Amino acid sequence: LEPVVNALAKRGWRRGVATMTCFLVVFGAGGVFAAVMINLVVSQTSDLVERAPGYVTQTTEWINDTFDTEITSKQLNETIREYQDDLTSLAADMGGRVLSITGAVFGTLFQALSVFLFSFYMIAEGPQMRRNLCSLLPARRQTMVLSLWELSISKTGGWVYSRVLLALFSALGSWIVFALLGLPSPLALALWMGLVSQFIPVVGTYLGGAVPLLVALMSSPITALWVLIWIVVYQQIENYLLAPRITGQTMDLHPAVAFGAALAGGSLVGVAGAVLALPAAAVIQAFVSSYLERHDVVESELTDVDHV
Repeated sequence: LEPVVNALAKRGWRRGVATMTCFLVVFGAGGVFAAVMINLVVSQTSDLVERAPGYVTQTTEWINDTFDTEITSKQLNETIREYQDDLTSLAADMGGRVLSITGAVFGTLFQALSVFLFSFYMIAEGPQMRRNLCSLLPARRQTMVLSLWELSISKTGGWVYSRVLLALFSALGSWIVFALLGLPSPLALALWMGLVSQFIPVVGTYLGGAVPLLVALMSSPITALWVLIWIVVYQQIENYLLAPRITGQTMDLHPAVAFGAALAGGSLVGVAGAVLALPAAAVIQAFVSSYLERHDVVESELTDVDHV
């Protein structure tokens, strides 16, 4: 957000007002999108519950036709009832964990608030903070610190840009597929899948695909199967074709470094670490390339790039 705040400040805005405006726009857009998606999920879940008996009949007929069996809806319902006790005990166990779940939710909210406050002051008071820091250093060190700061902003912006591009590709492809399959609100579902899968690391892919799968299940199991196939196929295209090229161009980061950084960040710090790992790795790589002296490499089979 700092480049946007800088542009507004040049137009006469106070940095604090410009920073708060940018955050309000981002939070407002996210809130509207979340409200639309929550309403869609609630309505689709309600419809799914109402149509559950019909789905049992349809599923039974499909199993009988496909596998040449003679299962009846009554038998299937009796099988489901056999697991009701297990489901009841599971629900009771989940109810007993309400306190721990509530604590985790409040912990996540506290972390989000901490990130917001830290980001706000870093952007709003950025020039003053950099001036105070540079006043403690000699001129040569000041230039290095300011260059590194600018490099960090550039690489972080490149990461955001790469995520936005991948989200657009995912949303566009999903919109076409969902529209062809006749899913309700295909654009909203496509935007959900694109944004969630790109900006929530590790579990984002599963969360992004869960809602379209639920909605597709409202139509038929076959439609849900086609949605699942699309999610799996697109994920492979993104992982092996789109993501390496886009990340390499927007962040100048080698795909192997990007993958290793995401794994390391997620293992050490969790979701937040996985989010911050790529821009951090890009900054470190750029800093090493800029400030460390390079030497000629001795000739060896191990360094012969023609054989790579």
